[in-house]
Amino acid sequence: MYGPAEALIGRVDAALTTFLDARAQSLAEVGTDLLPLTDAARTFVLDGGKRLRPSFAYWGWRSVRGPDDDDHALVTAAASLELLHACALVHDDVMDSSATRRGRPSAHAAFADLHRRSTWTGDPDVFGTASAILLGDLLLSWADAMFAGVDLAADAQPGTRRMWDEMRQLVMAGQYLDIQVQARGAFSADDALRVAKFKTSKYTIEGPLHFGAAAAAASREVFAALSGYGLPLGEAFQLRDDVLGVYGDPSRTGKPAGDDLREGKRTLLVALAMEHADHAQAALLRRALGDRALDDDTVEALREVIVRTGALAQVEQRIACRASEARAALRTDVLGPDARDALDLLAVAATERHT
Repeated sequence: MYGPAEALIGRVDAALTTFLDARAQSLAEVGTDLLPLTDAARTFVLDGGKRLRPSFAYWGWRSVRGPDDDDHALVTAAASLELLHACALVHDDVMDSSATRRGRPSAHAAFADLHRRSTWTGDPDVFGTASAILLGDLLLSWADAMFAGVDLAADAQPGTRRMWDEMRQLVMAGQYLDIQVQARGAFSADDALRVAKFKTSKYTIEGPLHFGAAAAAASREVFAALSGYGLPLGEAFQLRDDVLGVYGDPSRTGKPAGDDLREGKRTLLVALAMEHADHAQAALLRRALGDRALDDDTVEALREVIVRTGALAQVEQRIACRASEARAALRTDVLGPDARDALDLLAVAATERHT
């Protein structure tokens, strides 16, 4: 009942397409004015994305269940996590004033362009922001509706619902911690790692793993083993994201080079750079970080500071150590052998990626 990663992703995409088609048809009955909203939702959800959260949910389930067990309901439930994630990304782009996502205009930028092309009255950017907020809210409501429509086994429903509710809460809490740390303007390694734990480890990896395990009515031992893998891998995943936000290739990341520096992200990279910076380097970090008008030369100067202070090397070492810790946690008979193998491959994909 399972195949390679591509087959699972295809099943997740098929479930999302079926659900979104039905929702678009429902909203079409309200009027054609809503077409831009439903089209934006479909584009954002279906065009791009690595489907990591459904994959972790699936293999959390397979940690207990076998290849011959019926996994249709689980795959549909796991697909709903993509709608929750899409909500978070749309809102994240608004909060960060990001112009692009996956190489295309972000939702608020696309809606602002629609306003300009249509020569409507008022401020296009205000319209774009308001529309994106509503799109994110719509995606969140759809995520809950898709999950609620899944017919899970009776003994698994309460636990899976608890995990679903916890993930919805943690993604918002993690986002708030992120913007609060950024607003305080401090350079704290502890703060950066705390944000990584709640914004990514517990929402992107441990949460989906537990979601799938709950759907399989797994034992406490399974949940503990999955946490031993998911928490360090989640940190490594976020730290890789931070490195790509500064040094990533825009043709692969879909984001402008150095975008995290212009947004003033208080990542472990910049915290460690400040910790080891000399007077001139520290002055540049304080002056330039968070300046959205940074030119390419200043972005390159900040990158050089991060390298010369040893911060990049320290973060790369931490990524490798945390990924190794996660993979070592799979050496247990508590988890099924197929799940162990798949999760090991996912650990590599999550930490050695370029996008």
